[in-house]
Amino acid sequence: MTGTKLLFEKIKLGNITLDNRVGVAPMTRTSATPEGLATDQMVAYYTKFARGGFGLIITEGVYPDDKYSQGYLNQPGIINNEQVAAWRKVTDSVHKEGGKIFVQLMHAGALSQGNRFTEQTLGPSAVQPKGEQLEIYGGKGFFPVPKEATKEDITGIIQGFVDAAKRAKEAGFDGVEIHGANGYILDQFLTDYMNRRTDEYGGSTENRVRLLVEVCIAVREAVGNKFTVGIRISQGKVNDHHHKWAGKEKDAEIIFGQLGKAGVDFIHVTEYQVWQPAFSENEGTRALDPAFGDHGATLAALAKKYGNVPVIANGYLHDPERAREIIEKGDADVITIGRGALANEDWVNKVKNDEPLEEFDPEKVLSPTAAIKDFEV
Repeated sequence: MTGTKLLFEKIKLGNITLDNRVGVAPMTRTSATPEGLATDQMVAYYTKFARGGFGLIITEGVYPDDKYSQGYLNQPGIINNEQVAAWRKVTDSVHKEGGKIFVQLMHAGALSQGNRFTEQTLGPSAVQPKGEQLEIYGGKGFFPVPKEATKEDITGIIQGFVDAAKRAKEAGFDGVEIHGANGYILDQFLTDYMNRRTDEYGGSTENRVRLLVEVCIAVREAVGNKFTVGIRISQGKVNDHHHKWAGKEKDAEIIFGQLGKAGVDFIHVTEYQVWQPAFSENEGTRALDPAFGDHGATLAALAKKYGNVPVIANGYLHDPERAREIIEKGDADVITIGRGALANEDWVNKVKNDEPLEEFDPEKVLSPTAAIKDFEV
């Protein structure tokens, strides 16, 4: 794998320098305490990836407020001093191994299926989400119809991200990733069929991306310019894998263009197969045959083109050659992997040393408290 040298070059994301361009993707685990405290199991989990050579680790989604944001029972939070202290054990351990770690701030919104603070869910509009709850995380049946967010609720969402980002600094994280992907609250505002609002947060793509932009701007102002801030964006969702933006590249221009001006240091793009064209009339054929493709820019390339900030790409990149190609092509600056990391906690060191990689086997690496939720990793 001598051609993969490019993967191991240093790179800056904001004020942080990564030792290489390979990161661990955020993966929901629900292995915190019922009170949302990071555990010793979680310390060991994140530390092993730093020890294995990954330049960046992004945590599982962490709930940022005590209202509507929690998505799963036993999900970690970052809403109080006790949770900050518990996360400090994680960040200290990762740093001792030379790693860098960002916390992913996630508001589940209408996809919440386990919230110890309320039984009600919140969305941009009173629209029932597609699909069914994830049984692996204790959910069952269809998602309920959420409450439509008021202006006060929207202010609360923004403030939750701001407060959580401040606590992330206290907890020793190197940066934050705002979760604007995979069908959660910010993505719900962005999604045409979930957002039927008639105010400044609904209708046009410019309006539907407004909340994402406002969260990014508010978080940047709260943490200052030296703390790394990014956002994760996808088309597909955990409950609607094949969703595509109706406006195609025009939507990408608006979304990435607006986010790139909102003070973020990176955009983390995730797709089922991130090297494939972002928009195609042949989705079904491509899903059956990954080799089938058509011409057109990838979503990562569109993020680079219109966002004008570094791009992290995620989506079945556990093959080192595939990872190298997307970096070499210039579509992305950093890649993240999930399955490959679970199967090879030392993926980076193995690839560096031209050692064979273990294949991903869910029976071996997953447990009820350690599982892949997001389809793309």
